[in-house]
Amino acid sequence: MEALKLMDAMGLMEAGEAIEVLDLETVRRMAQRAAGAGIAETTAVALRAQGKPQSKDVEAVLESLRRALEASPVPEFEWPSLIELFGVEQLAGLVGVSVASLRRYAGGGRPTPDPVAARLHLLAQLTADLRGAYSEVGVRRWFERKRTQLDGLAPRDILKGDWDPDATGPQEVRSLAQSLAGASAT
Repeated sequence: MEALKLMDAMGLMEAGEAIEVLDLETVRRMAQRAAGAGIAETTAVALRAQGKPQSKDVEAVLESLRRALEASPVPEFEWPSLIELFGVEQLAGLVGVSVASLRRYAGGGRPTPDPVAARLHLLAQLTADLRGAYSEVGVRRWFERKRTQLDGLAPRDILKGDWDPDATGPQEVRSLAQSLAGASAT
């Protein structure tokens, strides 16, 4: 499920696609779609080469796919997905760019700089972490609410300006979001 939620947040799922059963064919489709975006291509090839893999092999493939997705920003897919969720203005504030720059990056008028792509990717990961605990409205509002776990700050207070996804503050935001994946909302 983690790989599936992350693919959805990253914009790698087809619009309106509903997954009813996480079976071998679904996993193969997911791996193929990720490979089409340049992510985990060897995983997709290995999965196609196997006839009927054991369930432990499929679990290993999904874990490999999840790790590859976490390490692979794909702004050309992430911009539309996150704009749809947050809207242009809120997303621009969270990523630390002007609305005009966001529109140029999202529209392909300019390549997304690596630091901006990294921030956008962390937002996709946070969104994936929060889905399941929150609705789309709840995900948007989560960034606005002050959190005791963040010393009374709201996630948006930490994720503003030219922030580094690997810095302590953003990693604390990520840890908080991950802790909600299986828990009730705080």
